[in-house]
Amino acid sequence: MRTESGNKKAIHTEVTIAGVTFKNPVMTASGTFGSGMEYSDFVDLNRLGAVVTKGVANVPWEGNPTPRVAEVYGGMLNAIGLQNPGIDVFLERDIPFLQKYDTNVIVNVCGKTVADYLEVVERLADAPVSMLEINVSCPNVKEGAIAFGQKADSLYDITSQIKKKAKQPVIMKLSPNVTDITEMAKAAEAAGADALSMINTITGMKIDIHKRKFVLANKTGGLSGPAIKPVAVRMVYQAAHAVKIPIIGMGGIANAEDAIEFLLAGASAIAVGAMNFVNPYATIEIIEGIEAYMSGNGIEDIREIIGAVE
Repeated sequence: MRTESGNKKAIHTEVTIAGVTFKNPVMTASGTFGSGMEYSDFVDLNRLGAVVTKGVANVPWEGNPTPRVAEVYGGMLNAIGLQNPGIDVFLERDIPFLQKYDTNVIVNVCGKTVADYLEVVERLADAPVSMLEINVSCPNVKEGAIAFGQKADSLYDITSQIKKKAKQPVIMKLSPNVTDITEMAKAAEAAGADALSMINTITGMKIDIHKRKFVLANKTGGLSGPAIKPVAVRMVYQAAHAVKIPIIGMGGIANAEDAIEFLLAGASAIAVGAMNFVNPYATIEIIEGIEAYMSGNGIEDIREIIGAVE
């Protein structure tokens, strides 16, 4: 909330998702902000609605071979492969760091089998964590590396099993690499998900025409950045009209206008991803831009614009 002086009224930017209150709807997208340590010199983490951590697995992951990042028109491709030091290091190093700040902590959980996910979820049960974001774009080894989030029955199964073990509210992070996003959203909701975050990256490829080789060692990577925003807004709008649980929108958000677009489409909050690499101050500028938009348009409560476009 921000209080205006003079005759202007207070602006209320708080949103509530699955019983968790956020001081504003702006958070970081997993994998683009670490656990905030790298950005704490640029960004006052206390001002963020939430810090969403990089993916955390039950054991350390080395990630994919290099090269694994490439710039493309309107964004970037990455095939990092969810490199992370594992849950032990996360609990010992990252959680104490994040406890210093007055912001919600959302832990992104990844795994290669359902058991992997459940192990991390159980280890986080007593940790000072606000919510869990489940990355179902991880390759499901039992399904021939098809992501958990690409088949409705697989998504339903993993969501329901995680909900049985999780102490915190569960956000399912949906993959856009599907035929019908509403089918996936409904499957997650039916299995008990408390919220959705969307969209994850879109599968893309880049080829070096001079070397006649793939630019990424993995051949394909996840496309993020402004190029995917129209797709993300469309999918958020569709999902918001298909389910009743809250949605955290993301995908190419570069400024406050982009963020407001997602809110109007039906997102209750938004996450900033690739833009953190371009402009480390992006999240704070977006928070201030949303406040300015509300003040300039006589909007007292941000909930007035959530899903306002029908």
